[in-house]
Amino acid sequence: MVGDFRSLNTYTVPDRYPIPRIHQTLTQLSEAKYITSMDALKGFQQIVLMLKAKKLLRIITHCGIYEYLRIPFGIKNSPSHSQRMMNTILPTELSEGWLIIYIDDFIICSDSCYLHLERLERVLYKVAEVNMKISLKKCNFGFEELKALGDIVSGLSLGIDKNKVAAVLLKPIRQNKKEIMYFMEFASYYRKHLRDFAILTMSLYRICDQQTVFEMTQ
Repeated sequence: MVGDFRSLNTYTVPDRYPIPRIHQTLTQLSEAKYITSMDALKGFQQIVLMLKAKKLLRIITHCGIYEYLRIPFGIKNSPSHSQRMMNTILPTELSEGWLIIYIDDFIICSDSCYLHLERLERVLYKVAEVNMKISLKKCNFGFEELKALGDIVSGLSLGIDKNKVAAVLLKPIRQNKKEIMYFMEFASYYRKHLRDFAILTMSLYRICDQQTVFEMTQ
């Protein structure tokens, strides 16, 4: 269930705990021969709420008052809190440089099969210690190349997910500024793969300027 927490989020003090930059983080995979990706099952919903937070998240209905027991989707500081919690569980593994954690996603990289199994065991042991559940459906163990954090990754390169690109290309031509901005946000995510991105998109950014009158013609 997703609640509308916009009012609560307005008065929530932002948690400034840093979330890793995806493309910079994935450079850790350079020269990795074996890669594993895992995802915490239902992410935020494994995190138990404190009593004070439960009271703030009460839902009033005609059947009575209900409280969330775990963090629901839509809370402002959920990503930062989750990142902090994950980093606290596996600090040594993160400092050694072979583990990547992005909110509730884990990526393990190694240059040998034996070492990879050893590292995977370390991570799973610590995850089990805190009773965290992993989504088996979203696990990929010991691949040379796999899809992770929106990219196709391997020890040799970072690639674009062709399915995402195809989905955007199949959409009709953008008819207004809002649709163009959506396209630009998507394209900007992959700008490191696109040579002269700023030059190629300059005219589209100009269209999105508030002072520019945009009219779609034949």
